[in-house]
Amino acid sequence: MLDHWCASSIDYGRNMKLTNFQALSFDCYGTLIDWEAGIGSVLRAWADRHGVVLSTEELLVAYADNEADAERHHPTDPYPSILARAMRALGQTLGVDVSDDDAHLLATSVPDWPAFADAHQALERLAQHFALIIVSNVDDRGFAASNEKLGVTFDAILTAESIGSYKPSLHNFDALDRQVDSMGIPRERLLHVAQSLFHDHVPAKSRGMTTVWIDRRHADPGWGATPDPHATVSPDWTFTSMAEFADAVEFGR
Repeated sequence: MLDHWCASSIDYGRNMKLTNFQALSFDCYGTLIDWEAGIGSVLRAWADRHGVVLSTEELLVAYADNEADAERHHPTDPYPSILARAMRALGQTLGVDVSDDDAHLLATSVPDWPAFADAHQALERLAQHFALIIVSNVDDRGFAASNEKLGVTFDAILTAESIGSYKPSLHNFDALDRQVDSMGIPRERLLHVAQSLFHDHVPAKSRGMTTVWIDRRHADPGWGATPDPHATVSPDWTFTSMAEFADAVEFGR
């Protein structure tokens, strides 16, 4: 097998219909699970306790780079530790106290993060056409709790805990390569589906992968809890929801 994606696969993917792919690899948080609602509720309560006069959106923006920095500098830390580090760093950024209890509340909040309303049904529809793979910046236990909300059996689950690094590290996409190889799926027949340009589309497109952008924030300005990608990237398809993506597959686009 190739150790990287063939450059020719870029053109090949762009000339294909969605229905020509065999497998979908998904980011989970931001795409299937509403991590902004989950993180935002914890940050909102903390900010209110301390009289921080920022909107929830402003808190998410302030938080975003702190989580990415924690993941970059502590790639083998479990995700709850990353969340706690990011919470403490946010407090330092804003000059507001973060107690151990505050950090613990965010660190243990993943099981409470809601699934997007369209995620379960869309995944069930897509499972009729594709193998489904998760490539997520989370620990195994956290994803298991989220998967109960999604209610779908994935063909493979790759977490930051199992890989030992966090996206946008290319190590995570190396692990994805190995996974599809083991499943006997040609890499050009894999379609990567994600909300985050920073975590997913920039590194995936750097490897010549074909991607679908689920632009959950299409009606909102800015990047929210996801860092600015600081790069120009062009996903091959863009949809505003998982339901819209599933519709496009079933209509043969």
